Amino acid sequence: MTRKRSIPTRLALFALASLAALGSLATVGAAAALEGTEPATAPAQWHKQTLKFDYTGFTTLYTCDGLEGKVRQILLTFGARNDAKVHATGCNYGPDRPSKFAWVTAEFSSLAPATDPAAADVVKAGWSRVQLAPDRPSYMGAGECELVEQIHDLLRKGFTLRNTEYRTSCTPHQVSIADYSVSTEVLKPITAK
Repeated sequence: MTRKRSIPTRLALFALASLAALGSLATVGAAAALEGTEPATAPAQWHKQTLKFDYTGFTTLYTCDGLEGKVRQILLTFGARNDAKVHATGCNYGPDRPSKFAWVTAEFSSLAPATDPAAADVVKAGWSRVQLAPDRPSYMGAGECELVEQIHDLLRKGFTLRNTEYRTSCTPHQVSIADYSVSTEVLKPITAK
C-alpha cells in the first residue's frame, strides 16, 4: 500500500532538497572562484609605443603646452613609465594660446603580461584601480569631458586594462560635474617599499 503525502509535506521535502542542492552548488562555486582568482603579482614587460589622436574642443580649449601636460599626467596615472613624452601641434594661435584643435602624439611605455616570465626585462606587476572623473585625480576638471572622450582609443590601445567602465556624455559649450567617468583596473609596476 502506497502512502500519499500531504501537499505541505511534499513542499517541505522539496524545500529541503533545494537547500541541499544550493549548498553544494555554493561549495562548488566557492572552489571555482578560488581556482579562478588571479595572483596579486604577475610578470610583465614594458612595451614602447607611439599613439596619436586629434583633439577638438568646444567646451574646453587648451594651449598646446597645457594639452601636452594634461595628457602626460593621464598617461602616468595609468601606469606609463616616467619617460613618457607628449607633443601637441596645430594650435591655431601658437603654443601659448588656447586652441580648438590640436594633433597629439604620445610616446610612452606601458606594461603588458610577459610572454616569457624568465626574460631579463620582466618586472613584477599587479592590477591597480584607476579613476578619471572631475577632481579624481585632483588635476582633472569638470570641463574635460571632450578630452576624456577623445583619448578613449589611446588608453584602450596603450594599456592593459580590465573591468573597464568608460562613460562620457559631452555636450558642447556645457559643463557638468557628471559628464564623464572612467573606472578601470590597469597593469602597473609593483615597486619595493
